[in-house]
Amino acid sequence: MSSRLTEKIRQIREVETSGRGEFSQLIGIPKKTLENIELTGRAPKGELLEAVCRQWPKYTMWLMTDQVNEEAGQISPEIEKARKTLKQTGTDTD
Repeated sequence: MSSRLTEKIRQIREVETSGRGEFSQLIGIPKKTLENIELTGRAPKGELLEAVCRQWPKYTMWLMTDQVNEEAGQISPEIEKARKTLKQTGTDTD
């Protein structure tokens, strides 16, 4: 059974990187550690959460509290995915 934090880490990985290898390299953990966390559903340790928040600070509020505040730059992977889709289709407003 997957923990909620494990699922959130996976969502960030999927929207920000090409896979487990790149994600692991960016946050400085062995790929095998990430695989074990994702496959077993074991909750990630604090050090891993800190590394994710340092690499992608825009997800800190969502990762830790399930809240977003777009005005403050605190978003979820779902929001980022929608932004990327809009940019690809040329319908973004930036």
